[in-house]
Amino acid sequence: RAAGSLQTPGIERPYHLVVFGASGFTGQFVAQEVAREQVVLEQSSRLPWAVAGRSREKLQRVLERAALKLGRPTLPSEVGIIICDTTNPASLDEMAKQAAVVLNCVGPYRFYGEPVVKACIENGTSCIDICGEPQFLELMYWKYNEKAAEKGSYIIGSSGFDSIPADLGVIYTRNKMNGTLTAVESFLTIHSGPEGLCIHDGTWKSAVYGFGDQSHLKKLRNESNLKPVPIVGSKLKRRWPVSYCRELNSYSIPFLGADVSVVRRTQRYLLENLEQSPVQYAAYVTVGGITSVIKLMFAGLFLLFFVKFGIGRQLLIKFPWLFSFGYFSKQGPTQKQVDASSFTMTFFGQGYSQGVSPEKNKPNMRICTQVKGPEAGYVATPIAMVQAAMTLLKDISDLPKTGGVFTPGAAFSRTKLIDRLHQHGIEFSVISSSEV
Repeated sequence: RAAGSLQTPGIERPYHLVVFGASGFTGQFVAQEVAREQVVLEQSSRLPWAVAGRSREKLQRVLERAALKLGRPTLPSEVGIIICDTTNPASLDEMAKQAAVVLNCVGPYRFYGEPVVKACIENGTSCIDICGEPQFLELMYWKYNEKAAEKGSYIIGSSGFDSIPADLGVIYTRNKMNGTLTAVESFLTIHSGPEGLCIHDGTWKSAVYGFGDQSHLKKLRNESNLKPVPIVGSKLKRRWPVSYCRELNSYSIPFLGADVSVVRRTQRYLLENLEQSPVQYAAYVTVGGITSVIKLMFAGLFLLFFVKFGIGRQLLIKFPWLFSFGYFSKQGPTQKQVDASSFTMTFFGQGYSQGVSPEKNKPNMRICTQVKGPEAGYVATPIAMVQAAMTLLKDISDLPKTGGVFTPGAAFSRTKLIDRLHQHGIEFSVISSSEV
């Protein structure tokens, strides 16, 4: 299918994919991933694509670095460059008009995301982001879902490490269960090498502003007046803020990313649109032994205290390395740190075998599944985002019938995205499944 025909057959668009913010820290890895994806394809099936951002020199440099990394010297001459800026809506329109799908890598999205969504919808362009900020994701749904449906734009948020592994992991677990899945708990474990971990401070900024502004999110949810999604089967018990997970032999704390917000929205969508039984969900992250727990509790209290005040937020933003105990820095991780890092997300599901009614009975089925992948922020995120885009371009008949603002699970539950991820090193597997 030709570019642009995702929405309006017959209108040719010069680029299938445009990576916006390609010279940003995460954006450069996304651009590399698109390039890698194109290099392995035969000449005839390569997609025309472009990078977009504020500075031609910086974008040029990103392409030169990618060319070097992939051993493809001709790359810079094969990729378009579009100059645009979130503060200039006309330039965003120009970009959107030229693309079938925009990969938006410009965060924090709460400050820079909305103009891009708006420009894409107005021009019938689809847009994928890697946002982990529930407030932005939910607000975009309330403001733009109907307009996007009208224009045939697919606006899909949180398509990076937040929250593709969690959202599709729950769907995968449901598909593999011989019966009705009613509840899932996920445990994320981040593995790091001898050099330790490090995350770029863009992510830190998004988190600081997000935690500083939780009252807005509560208000947004209250105003939406949604009926609660019905609970099927036994209610999932909430764990303590620090709890011990026997199966994984580790302490865990609640995962504070967007996963729970995203999975809940997906489950609502699947119930309301595909009449699928909703799954309860809770997300945790393993932290190891008791010393790590104590360290983390101090860091957490310290952060919560600072985040509440304007001056505290400014200090946190100015000195990420200091206040995150070295976990976040303005430089981001070294290549060595990235190469030695990986993640495992383990899902423990419960439910009911066929013929057993969830109303009166205790769950009698257990399933354990896993999603494993490379370093989360700068390897898995670009893979997830680019495969989401490829799915959007290729699995057209399996997408929701009209456009709209979707979670990854809502947009992709019937597509081949899980297979595509699997082929690119984000692997889904069943560990065990049993009747109890």
